[in-house]
Amino acid sequence: MMKQMKRTRVQEPLNPIHKIIFEFGHVLLGSAIVAITFNIFLLPNRIASGGVSGISILLQNTLGFEPAFTQWGLNIPLFIAGVLLLGGSLVGSIMYGVKTFVGTVFLPFVVFLTRDWEPATTDPLLAALFGGIGVGLGLGIVFRSNSSTGGTDLAAQIVNKYTGMSLGACVFTMDGLVVISSAFIFGFEYALYALIGLFVTGKTIDLVQTGLGYSKMAIIISNYEEEVKQGLLTQVDRGVTKLVGYGGYTNHERPVLMCVVGRNEVTKLTHIVRTIDPNAFVIVSNASEVLGEGFKKN
Repeated sequence: MMKQMKRTRVQEPLNPIHKIIFEFGHVLLGSAIVAITFNIFLLPNRIASGGVSGISILLQNTLGFEPAFTQWGLNIPLFIAGVLLLGGSLVGSIMYGVKTFVGTVFLPFVVFLTRDWEPATTDPLLAALFGGIGVGLGLGIVFRSNSSTGGTDLAAQIVNKYTGMSLGACVFTMDGLVVISSAFIFGFEYALYALIGLFVTGKTIDLVQTGLGYSKMAIIISNYEEEVKQGLLTQVDRGVTKLVGYGGYTNHERPVLMCVVGRNEVTKLTHIVRTIDPNAFVIVSNASEVLGEGFKKN
């Protein structure tokens, strides 16, 4: 009797109205987290770790400008410049432009509302670490809604378009200038704290984007590819994809197997392959985000 295939339940997509509410909710939540983190960790400890928020810290300590007003004064003109100069690349999706504008305006608004909150710590190192986590968490939530909070990201896109400089280099240069400025204003030690905060922010954004569920991807080249394939399908119970490769020296066609497994299944996979073919060539690498049956749902 033929084995009946298990039916996979297809998840119903969100209603368009619910999807819009969900995404705008993420923009507001993420922006609020960034703003509160700014007021209780970064601003009172003078951690100017790049971006418009870092510039607002520098101006508040040198000229006495209210950080929220500085952020509005920089973010809104940058958004308008982005619309005029970037055109379709910024507003190609109307919803993306609207959500970015909401984040651009709402973040400084929350900064203004929470400006009198007490600092969570007066230790600059703890402020850099927890500030980096908070900013990364908030920005990660905003990015997951396919949006942005504007700021120097838009400035970097403008510079990228008109100079040909890579986007990553533009962002790094702008954040670097803010950190260097903080070294002259607050001292070299505070610039180091700012770099720590910037690093933690980047790692936290990656974590929010890809999640904790790191999987492993195995690439297997074996003369017993059929036996290996059946072993993985039956004993590990994971799907296997057969690719076609060519030996660089012999130029002969060689089958290549690709299999994605959980971290706790790597030892089982390598044991099966080694048992079948001790001379198999196996590469195991991290797969930071895997969508599909048996893994994370899209």
